[in-house]
Amino acid sequence: MAKILIMTDSASDISEETEKELKIKIIPFKVALGEKSYVSRVDFTNEEFYKMLDEFDGMPTHSQITSFEFTELFEQAFADGYSDVIYVSINKEGSATYSNAVMASKQFFEEHPERSDSFRIYTVDGMTYTGGYGYAVTQAAVKASKGESAASIVEFIEDWVKNCTIFFAPYTLKYARKSGRIPQAAAFAGELMGLRPIMRIQDNKIVTNSKVRGDKNIIPEIIKLTAEEMIPHTPYSIVYGNDRTVADELASLLTKKFGYPPTEFYQIGAAVAINAGPKVVGTIFKRKNR
Repeated sequence: MAKILIMTDSASDISEETEKELKIKIIPFKVALGEKSYVSRVDFTNEEFYKMLDEFDGMPTHSQITSFEFTELFEQAFADGYSDVIYVSINKEGSATYSNAVMASKQFFEEHPERSDSFRIYTVDGMTYTGGYGYAVTQAAVKASKGESAASIVEFIEDWVKNCTIFFAPYTLKYARKSGRIPQAAAFAGELMGLRPIMRIQDNKIVTNSKVRGDKNIIPEIIKLTAEEMIPHTPYSIVYGNDRTVADELASLLTKKFGYPPTEFYQIGAAVAINAGPKVVGTIFKRKNR
């Protein structure tokens, strides 16, 4: 019988409780604030990192997961008796982590050609961030626990990430300006006018979908966009940062609109917060074909 290891990285924002319950292997990203380097999910909680981020004037960065780290993980998985490893990565356009995993997989079998009949490694580009691929990973772990084949699980993951959309809004443009996601002049003008961009993440891209004036209009706009594009009666999730109240408000209004609650809540961790800022809210769902 197949023994499948589901693996991802910490930008998936899967909770520690879910990680343990579903036996998901999560590789933490390293984050640097100036001269100090930290390991996400190890050296701080999300709340602690939000405070650190707020007090730091510079531009935080996160490091890619190296091919050497992946090689060690694949070696360990084989030693632990796994027949299949399914790794789902952060958006390959935002990090070299995916290509490093592919490189390590190729190298593993070049060094151990005799293992190719008994051990398989699947690397999947998550194409997005946070719960956009975190949801696919958790569902993959559930499917693995029920005995589904690795090939069918990979097929599910690829279908989900190719058809997933995230609408989210940062409540300040400070961090998007620092990271270069939004040009300095545009961010400055936007703050002066009270404009809040509603960002769309899908197909490996992050774009400004629309803009609203004032914080009070963020949630109504996200609800409108989600209702227009989500496949009816399918699961959806909420993504949020340091303010759970906006997540609960969005969830309550969507529950009334759709007739059922969100499946998951994803609190953004360090790898996402350094670009978006600590206060965000949004939806994650599978979109209609257009």
